[in-house]
Amino acid sequence: MSSRIHHPGLKAKVMSAAEAAAFIQPGTTVGMSGFTGSGYPKAVPMALAERIKAAHARGEDFRINLHTGASTSTEMDGALAEADGVALRTPFNTDPTMRARINAGETEYVDTHLSHLAQTVWEGFYGPMHTAVVEVSAIRENGRLVPSSSVGNNKSWLDLADQVILEVNSWQSEDLDGLHDVYYETALPPHRKPVGVTHPADRIGVTDFGVDPAKVVAVVETHAPDRNSAFKPADADSVAIAQHLVEFFEHEVAQGRYDERLLPLQSGVGNVANAVMAELVKSRFHGLTAFTEVVQDGMLDALDSGTLSMASCTAFSLSTEAAERFNSHVNQYRDKLIIRTQEISNHPELVRRLGILAMNGMLEADLYGNVNSTHLMGTKMMNGLGGSGDFARNAFTSFFLTPSVAKNGAISCIVPMVSHVDHTEHDVHVLVTEQGLADLRGLSPKQRARVVIDKCAHPDYREQLRDYFDRAMRGSDGLHTPHLLGESLSWHQRFLETGTMRQG
Repeated sequence: MSSRIHHPGLKAKVMSAAEAAAFIQPGTTVGMSGFTGSGYPKAVPMALAERIKAAHARGEDFRINLHTGASTSTEMDGALAEADGVALRTPFNTDPTMRARINAGETEYVDTHLSHLAQTVWEGFYGPMHTAVVEVSAIRENGRLVPSSSVGNNKSWLDLADQVILEVNSWQSEDLDGLHDVYYETALPPHRKPVGVTHPADRIGVTDFGVDPAKVVAVVETHAPDRNSAFKPADADSVAIAQHLVEFFEHEVAQGRYDERLLPLQSGVGNVANAVMAELVKSRFHGLTAFTEVVQDGMLDALDSGTLSMASCTAFSLSTEAAERFNSHVNQYRDKLIIRTQEISNHPELVRRLGILAMNGMLEADLYGNVNSTHLMGTKMMNGLGGSGDFARNAFTSFFLTPSVAKNGAISCIVPMVSHVDHTEHDVHVLVTEQGLADLRGLSPKQRARVVIDKCAHPDYREQLRDYFDRAMRGSDGLHTPHLLGESLSWHQRFLETGTMRQG
């Protein structure tokens, strides 16, 4: 495996994961690679978890503060959470064990825009970064690092950390070399410069990471796949949502707001996002572009079919089958894919300038278009905001997508008032459920409410919502955004007490 390590000095630092983990001390801040289950370290976090368990068995306190790009895997977040080894976690998490720790109040969690985290770490809000643990696919003879399947915040972690542990993963294709675009011109105000991306295909950086070899304390060799968890197949609801979107795209082209190649697409992660791509592949649209965070199966299929001519991202989130297909044919994507730092993939100004069509999931929306994408019943963290805020606030058109009900119909995803607000009505242009599509642009709050009820609410809850809105119109002190404050969150309370939002 050492054929991937070409720098003599760093080859001399090869050691076991357990030996490398010994460099990480209790109470320190660690930046690890990883974004949506790709490019995360495979061995050191598990070895660190074992070290933490042993320390706890001796009655010693051993927890770290953990920063990443986004979500990782059970081998990383799951193992460290199981060991009760994380005091603070940012900026996104999908692991159920870590989620349980967060919601039990045992791990502090800072949910933040993905484009903001590196900046706030650079500004010192989280204190010094002691260790970076970063997966790469190779080390060049000059000591520069070839990234693996995600870039995320790795550049910042390598620059900021006092010491660096590298995992060189030979499972990652050697042909990844050259797909990356690592931008080194970021700076804090007042020294920022314009970012020279005017098209999703523009390259503005270099293809590798720089690191001071003197900071590298350990190199660990691995051969392990990314998380590669397939999302559930597209069901009737996700296909209906996708069809509503494609029909809307056709309408916007006819109105002259989009051209025949639309505008660059951003898509969240999940089966609905895959369904949207599948419907686009079946549509007449061709030669589209994507400026997004993550390439998943549906987007890979769209690249293969020519529906997408190219995609710019910071990471992958592929099923096992799609990952094997990609790894075996990376060279076929050399002119179709760019993997960037997440400060660029999620850059708000670029999102605004390029005119992104942003499609993101949500947990619930209310009558006026406010969206909750993170908190179950207002208090329990699901996964986190992710990049949805980076894109929604700045998109040319901001879409939020969800089935109209959850928990077999016990929860309406359209409610009088959301129990937590991640995206205000000002940043939400279009809501889509399997029931239909509500275009909220140019509508006042009362007009929005009627459209949301008629187009997006499930039939089981439509009359219940109309009744609430009608009574709010009669009984509210303010008729700009009518609410009955005494019962605006009663639907959530009813679910917590009875197991359903349905009345009587």
